[in-house]
Amino acid sequence: MAIGMIVEIPGGTQANYDAVTGRMDLQNKPPEGCLVHMAGPMEGGWRVVDVWESEGHFDRFFSERLQAALQAENSPMPQTKSFPLHSLFALGTQG
Repeated sequence: MAIGMIVEIPGGTQANYDAVTGRMDLQNKPPEGCLVHMAGPMEGGWRVVDVWESEGHFDRFFSERLQAALQAENSPMPQTKSFPLHSLFALGTQG
């Protein structure tokens, strides 16, 4: 079952995000199971909202790629929260 994942990084910045995602080369090597990815600032940090095929896909991505990239870039560690999805559709996209 698809899940929504909210990842909040207190103290995180756009520079942290760009460094971590660049280190993982997500544009050329997207994580298996990630269907939608959004990121932007929140009060006091940085927030990522994703849709994953399953929580297991996110857990593997976190343990196999994200955790090491966060540590290598000295980025603050995130707080994660998942929720089951009842519905998912897109009306259009804007960059």
